[in-house]
Amino acid sequence: MLLFLALTAWVVYRGVEKGIEKYSRYIMPVLLLLVIGIAVFSLTLSHTDDSGVTRTGLQGLAFYLKPDFTGMTLRSFLNVVLDAMSQLFFSLSVSMGIMITYGSYVKDDVDLNKANGQIEIFDTGVAFLAGIMIIPAVYVFLGVDGMSSGPSLTFISLPRVFASMGGVGRIVGIVFFLALGFAALTSCVSVMETLVANCMEIFHKSRKEMCAMVGVYSLVTAILICLGYNVFYFELTLPNGSAAQLLDVMDYISNSFLMPFISLLTSILIGWVIGPKWVIDEVEKNGERFGRAKLYSVMMRYVVPVVMLILFLTSTGFWNLLFRH
Repeated sequence: MLLFLALTAWVVYRGVEKGIEKYSRYIMPVLLLLVIGIAVFSLTLSHTDDSGVTRTGLQGLAFYLKPDFTGMTLRSFLNVVLDAMSQLFFSLSVSMGIMITYGSYVKDDVDLNKANGQIEIFDTGVAFLAGIMIIPAVYVFLGVDGMSSGPSLTFISLPRVFASMGGVGRIVGIVFFLALGFAALTSCVSVMETLVANCMEIFHKSRKEMCAMVGVYSLVTAILICLGYNVFYFELTLPNGSAAQLLDVMDYISNSFLMPFISLLTSILIGWVIGPKWVIDEVEKNGERFGRAKLYSVMMRYVVPVVMLILFLTSTGFWNLLFRH
């Protein structure tokens, strides 16, 4: 944890161009190529379990891509939609100030409409490839029951995939997890950069001073979270019904409460206080055409605030408290 935090602070201290941008330019394409290669290899896997049932990677691909509407109700469909939206919060760094901070570094001559389209394509494409890389492998070795492992699926299925590659699998595995660690580092850098950049502006301090202050703050909070598993261990039930320890409480406050609440307030700010035209004018200021301007205006005014309110009530557990039967 200390090493990871030190690396994060060092990259942020170097700045966006000399830090995160410089290293991402080389490492992220390597990770993308590895994801594509492993995804293709996962489709060639085959495994026979103790009961004699043989499962293949192509069957796993079909399981991944083919929708199952068995027992689907309106409530369960809405839950799926809300889960997908929650995933988008992390995938696109919504409500953390990250996109706003990085956006402030964008030069005036950049076509924001084009950049936005590229983010949509690459974010969706990489997520789709990650699914092909992991889900067929989990299906081959663990069956449908293996899908319930959640975020740990990467560390459950991929080691088996690398073992299936023979001797070269060890090298591929080392390179992949190093690159994956760097991808995690870029996410931490994004969060710290947001804190450092805003504090530099608010307190009129240098990047070096704010990196040191935010670094110490991050160190203290990280140690407290680690101690939550021993010295400060406790258990309580959150409003959304889940059992929680210290890390879970912090996760609930930031991810289930603050993020959807900030998104709700932001949609109201853009939709009704500042007005969507302010954003549209920024996108079109160099003569570019924002083809989705009307759709954007309608969404920000009428759709997004309602959806964000529902997401906020659902993620916090307040929905069940308000509409308990």
